[in-house]
Amino acid sequence: MGPLAELAQLLNQIEDPVLVESVLTALLTPAEAKDLSARWELVKRLDQGETQRQIAKEMRLSLCKITRGSRELKKPQSALKALVELHKRER
Repeated sequence: MGPLAELAQLLNQIEDPVLVESVLTALLTPAEAKDLSARWELVKRLDQGETQRQIAKEMRLSLCKITRGSRELKKPQSALKALVELHKRER
């Protein structure tokens, strides 16, 4: 098992969202955390039907970054789509 798979397995066992956030904050630089947060936000907006141009303008992101998120959502068995669906059920 590689380090990323090991980390994913450990994070999966944590039932406290505050602890998961603390772990991510400890592992990521502030810039990486900001970028990861922006990517999650853009994926949710794409799923809600917002246009790529609208998201780019409002979030001040490149269309390339948004297009990547859009492509990931459209893939068969998309992990991001599964995560968005889980997020919808949790709300």
